[in-house]
Amino acid sequence: MEPESAVTTCYRHPKVESHVRCTRCDRYICPDCMREAAVGHQCVECVKEGARSVRQARTVFGGRIAAVPVVTYVLIGVNVLAYLAELVRPAFVDRFEMLGRGLAGPDGGHYVWQAAHPSGYHAEGVVDGEWYRLLTGAFLHLPVTGGTFGILHIVMNMVALWNIGRVVEYQLGRVRYVTLYLLSALGGSVLVLLLAPGTPTLGASGAIFGLGAAYYVMARRLGAEMSTVNRFMAGLLLWLLISAGLTSWQGHLGGLLAGGLVTLAYAYAPRDQRRDLVQAGTCVAVLALLVVLSMAKVAELTV
Repeated sequence: MEPESAVTTCYRHPKVESHVRCTRCDRYICPDCMREAAVGHQCVECVKEGARSVRQARTVFGGRIAAVPVVTYVLIGVNVLAYLAELVRPAFVDRFEMLGRGLAGPDGGHYVWQAAHPSGYHAEGVVDGEWYRLLTGAFLHLPVTGGTFGILHIVMNMVALWNIGRVVEYQLGRVRYVTLYLLSALGGSVLVLLLAPGTPTLGASGAIFGLGAAYYVMARRLGAEMSTVNRFMAGLLLWLLISAGLTSWQGHLGGLLAGGLVTLAYAYAPRDQRRDLVQAGTCVAVLALLVVLSMAKVAELTV
């Protein structure tokens, strides 16, 4: 008599008989564990290991390519939620808008700073330790009844963010993109603090101007046809001039400068193992500069 052949089972499911081996690790696998490969089938673990060993495609700027602009969606969502919070509770604006130095009265009102303010009034804003205003103001917009623009303020900014943000996010990747956005927003607020500390400001325009600068720098780096890009930048600069009489031109200019500086590092860092270090180092340096300028201005205002 011939000996009975041994029964082979799946290495992940010992109770399931199997006669197929993984072409990579040579272990037996059942139909539930089979994954098609170029030749034969592989097990689940070998497929995962292979995926980890494959280099993910990156752009010229080092960003990982992603088909869905998740960060742009999230930023728009945060801005819209903040706007809804303003509608529900209008005091939300006074509490979180960008303000370098102002006065809060005993009646709860908000007033322009006066060095010799009456008794019962106290300073508010960044000079009073409300440092969060440097960022929170960039996520607020004029309420429906607010001044010249009203609801158009957030609509225009979100349309611009949708159009520019998706392009910039695709090229930079999510981490670089959100870093650029926040540093541009912060740069706009810091320039407001330096030049117009008593003026309350709000809006995502500073961050969007930073994205506009990034769009221009990236187009130059990629060797794109510049006529359309130049027209876009001309419109952006024209809006910067017009905004001098309508909104905070300081915030727009600050965002433009910060965003341009950060993107120059993204675009022209060496394309080797030093790239991430140069890009991250530049972002840290820009953040440090903005912090130092803010602290120096606050120290001056509190003397």
